[in-house]
Amino acid sequence: MPEPYKVRPLVAWTDPVTATRRGSHLFRAGWEATLELLEREAYNLGCTGPIVLQVDVQQADIRVGGMLKSRAKVGFPGVVVSFTSRFGPLRYASDAYEQEYPDSLPSWQANVRAVALALEALRAVDRYGVTRRGEQYQGWTALPASHAQGSKLFTDAGEALAWMKRCAGADATDDPKALYKLLGRRMHPDMPEGSADLWERLDAAATMLGVRSSSA
Repeated sequence: MPEPYKVRPLVAWTDPVTATRRGSHLFRAGWEATLELLEREAYNLGCTGPIVLQVDVQQADIRVGGMLKSRAKVGFPGVVVSFTSRFGPLRYASDAYEQEYPDSLPSWQANVRAVALALEALRAVDRYGVTRRGEQYQGWTALPASHAQGSKLFTDAGEALAWMKRCAGADATDDPKALYKLLGRRMHPDMPEGSADLWERLDAAATMLGVRSSSA
């Protein structure tokens, strides 16, 4: 059976940052229970998989099967959970929790649990017949950002070029157009290393550098 989860690098946190986070020790359930809850709630919404978990790690920290390696080092605690449902693509983000004690859930796992519990709570609304068409999910529908919004991901062309070169690694070049074509083949959502967020950020960088074209 295919792995229902895919971890992808969190390239940039575009949601509001939580100023004061709660401790992850508030959650008693373990990681396996969190994954079971998330999978159940996603599939209750008609998800056919995979469930994408965006975490602040490097691509090298992700196994071929799509999950994190045991020694992966996670930076920012926030996570983005996304999947396709019968209501369309849904996206949930949380950075509300962080690990305070060694024996409690790691920060990113606690935030995944927060998303799973939120999905469970949203589904509970249907039990009383208040909603008929999944209105409670509309606020989390994942919509493509406009180029004007995407350009705010970088402060200037230099920052955009530096990000593209970091992503290219050993294949980096000073030619923005060549970088865009190289990374476009890697970051497209249909590619193993790609995702919608990576694709959006690449598009924003290329637009700022003036090299974006429909033929690239």
